[in-house]
Amino acid sequence: MSGNILELQNLSAWYSAGKNVLSGFSLQLRQHEVVGLIGLNGAGKTTFLKTLSGLHEGFHCDSIRLNGRPAAFRDKDFKLCRYTVFAEDNSFQYFTFQEYLSYAAAAYKKTLPDVSRLVRGFHFEDYTSTLLKDLSTGSKKKAFLITAFALRPELLLLDEPVNGLDFQSTEYLYQLIAGYKEHGTVLFSSHILESITLTSDRVLVLENGQIRQRFEGSQINATNIREALHDEHEL
Repeated sequence: MSGNILELQNLSAWYSAGKNVLSGFSLQLRQHEVVGLIGLNGAGKTTFLKTLSGLHEGFHCDSIRLNGRPAAFRDKDFKLCRYTVFAEDNSFQYFTFQEYLSYAAAAYKKTLPDVSRLVRGFHFEDYTSTLLKDLSTGSKKKAFLITAFALRPELLLLDEPVNGLDFQSTEYLYQLIAGYKEHGTVLFSSHILESITLTSDRVLVLENGQIRQRFEGSQINATNIREALHDEHEL
């Protein structure tokens, strides 16, 4: 076992032929770590997470390995080990949260989890029986975040998870992300510097579809990341 949950070699992704959004993208995600992905708008963060989630068809990758074994993003084993919370998600509109949680637990072959602590932490008590289509943007985000942390997948993917959340829920989310290493690995994208510096073991700076800089441990601070993004902006 390599100690990596996921290894990608030379990933490219595109929406139009000949116009790559991601190019030569290689990445290793270790087991039980939190990795923050940051970059300016258009850097490719969301495209990357959609590709990992099996929702983007225009891509090529020389090698994909999951827990040391060859894999594909749409393989059953890959699907069962990952869960993605997207920045915006309008799926399952006519499910209540309780119905969606039951559906998701069955799909991931897990016993229906006790989510009472998560519901309280996100102040979601009044909305568990509301149709997802009738929830505000923030409350809908909470429904999917609660499901994600309740299912405890090996690989948790979060696309701009702070967007739409109130202050208390944001603080609670930071605690959950930072503590998730006990259960698995988190890869999340954010444009909010605080979320990156407070929770990440490693930070990847994305520019024009490639990882331009990497920070780890004591290197992860607001000054270094601001400078990296500033340099990118100057380019």
